[in-house]
Amino acid sequence: MSSNIDIVEYIADQCSGAGVITVRKMFGDYGIYCDGKIFGLICDNRFYVKPTEAGRALLRTVDLQPPYEGAKDYFYIADVDDRDYLSELVKATCRALKK
Repeated sequence: MSSNIDIVEYIADQCSGAGVITVRKMFGDYGIYCDGKIFGLICDNRFYVKPTEAGRALLRTVDLQPPYEGAKDYFYIADVDDRDYLSELVKATCRALKK
C-alpha cells in the first residue's frame, strides 16, 4: 500500500517550521527531507522519523517501529497535528544526523 499524496503534503506542511521541507517518492512511499537532509519516511500514510537521542528527548511517546518490512526501527509519530511539536522534533533530529 502506498501513501495518499494529501496526507504526505499535510505532514510536510506540518513540519515546515523546521526549514525547507521536501518529499521524494521512494518505492511507492516517500522520503521526507529538511533543507536537503532526509530525516524520515512516510509509509502507508504513517510518519516515521530517524531515531536520534535529541529526537527521543522531545518525543511524547517513544514508539519504535519499522516503516516497512525488513527496515530498521524508526520513531513512529502518531500525532501529526501539532505543527510546533513536529517542527521542533525535525529540527532536533536534523541537527543530530550526520551530514
